[in-house]
Amino acid sequence: MRSFRGADCDTHHYMVIANFRERIAVGKQAAQRFDRQRFNLRKLNEPEVREQNQIEITNRSAALENSDDDEDINRTWENIKENIQTSAKESLGLDDFKQNKPWFDEECLGFLDERKRAKIQWI
Repeated sequence: MRSFRGADCDTHHYMVIANFRERIAVGKQAAQRFDRQRFNLRKLNEPEVREQNQIEITNRSAALENSDDDEDINRTWENIKENIQTSAKESLGLDDFKQNKPWFDEECLGFLDERKRAKIQWI
């Protein structure tokens, strides 16, 4: 922002020039709208679950080693990714998204009704 004091416009105001940039902010809610699977990674702290997950991944990767080497690298990557995701889904399970409770609930409505009744009685 810059003001030009010497510009004569026959008023007591000064001419001002401002440059600004606009940015679009992406909120957290917009990022969470995508239907994403979130695995319960806290279960990996348990040794039994961790071993089970490792065994499932090694079994599935052994099946991939027997596949053709002439296959497309992107298709091979998709197979590896799918195998890891399915083994994680079976051994770890999906994590539940935490839904925030609405703060304005029936209890708040009750308090508002009491306040309105008290205000009417006072008048």
